Order: sequence, then structure tokens, then C-alpha cells
Amino acid sequence: MLIKRIDEAGAGGEAVLGKLSEVLYVETLRLYISHLPPGQTGWLAGARDPEVGKTLALMHRNPAHPWTISSLAEEVGISRSVLAERFRHYLNESPMAYLTRWRLQVGAQMLASTSYSVAQIAAEVGYESEAAFNRAFKREFMVPPARFRSQARSVKSDQDA
Repeated sequence: MLIKRIDEAGAGGEAVLGKLSEVLYVETLRLYISHLPPGQTGWLAGARDPEVGKTLALMHRNPAHPWTISSLAEEVGISRSVLAERFRHYLNESPMAYLTRWRLQVGAQMLASTSYSVAQIAAEVGYESEAAFNRAFKREFMVPPARFRSQARSVKSDQDA
């Protein structure tokens, strides 16, 4: 179908191609995940595990929510200790460490792609204060958010030139 659409021109053709490409990508990932060996670890193997996968989905869907290990475990229907153990098995870190890194990754993407203030971004990704976000961001990326933003914009302008 994708090849047929490539040859066709017409209204909405580019949008259809984009969506078909997304479907193809997702289906490729699903097939790959379904064929992972039983003992496999890593993010994709964790996403395949029902409880770890649901935990990852909750964190990714709403990173700003004030998640705790207890609230995540309750949402997925297992104990805190089982969730922590399974999460560590697949991702080699605790759920809360993963959530912190995810929030900072989302914050970095927002710094590079929006004009939101650092305080706005901090709130959007679940930090109660700009100062706490600044400290965590600098620990993860070795530069404060404002410098990260200016470096990201400098790289983008170099690429555009």
C-alpha cells in the first residue's frame, strides 16, 4: 500500500504517506519486540512486560504527575517491591530514577524546541521549583538549562545554514 501511495499524487497524499510510514514503524517495533528472547533486558523488553510496560506508559503519558513508587505500583496492580525489582531487572535502574531522567529528557526537548521559560518547562515536567529543575538538569547534562538552550539553538542554526 505504501509503494502504491508513493506513485499516486493528489490531495492529502503526503499526509497519507506520513501516517503509513508511522504505522510501518510501529508494526516493525511490535514484531521486533514480540521476537525478543525471554531473558532479554532493556527498554523494549521492559515495555513488553505487562507491569513494567504499563509503568513506562504512565510515566511517558504524564511525566509531570507526582508519581511515587507506591502510586505507580497501585496503578499497575503489584507491590512496590515487585515493581522495583522488575523495573531494575529490565532497565537497570529504579522507577523513580527512570522518571527523573525521562522528565529531564522531555525538558531538554522543550528547551530546544519552544520558547517557554525555564520555570514553565520545570512545571510542565513535574518540578515544583525552577531551582530544583536547574540542579537536576545540570547534574544530567553538565550545563544549566539556559546554556543548553543556547547551545541547542546554535547547533540548529548551524544545521540550517
